[in-house]
Amino acid sequence: MFIDEFLNEIKEVVKSIDKRSISKLVNVIKEVKDLDGRIFFAGSGGGAGHSSHAVCDFRKLLGIESYSITDNVSELTARINDESFLESYSNILKVSKPNKNDCLFVFSVGGGSLDDNISPQLCNLIDFALDSNMKVAGIVGRDGGYIASKSENVVIVPTVNERHITAHTEGMQAYLWHLIISDPVLSPKKTMWESIADK
Repeated sequence: MFIDEFLNEIKEVVKSIDKRSISKLVNVIKEVKDLDGRIFFAGSGGGAGHSSHAVCDFRKLLGIESYSITDNVSELTARINDESFLESYSNILKVSKPNKNDCLFVFSVGGGSLDDNISPQLCNLIDFALDSNMKVAGIVGRDGGYIASKSENVVIVPTVNERHITAHTEGMQAYLWHLIISDPVLSPKKTMWESIADK
């Protein structure tokens, strides 16, 4: 039965994921928080949607100033139209004058590839972030692609079935950022339902 197959694959993903890389990512977020830095989230498709949701959680529960590169559709499409798709993300970030206290956090299935022209705007953004001395982090699938070749602060969601790479990666991205914002190391505020449960 497909449902059993898919859920068993999720168990395998959870069992196989590198917990040290998750811990390293938590430490990066803690450093940003301690330095009063900002987090800029970026992704395409599902990753863009995750970015919007993550911004809410990191701001509201962790008190970290956070933004999603793709949330302003007017600016994004204007830059794609007037400048270039390749530089659209990095040009949006450039206006915020990022520095060494800030972090770029990427959600991507493949991690980007300039050679294969896959998510080149993310690759360009990663290079700009590194040139700006930002911390670069992410949660990605497959082999991590471009971002994994540029940063050690990357969690790679293991591939357990080639047919479900996107589904498992994007599902685990949501689960993992919720793990991060729940980690006591980051002193998260209680969410509404947990607050009610404690009464």
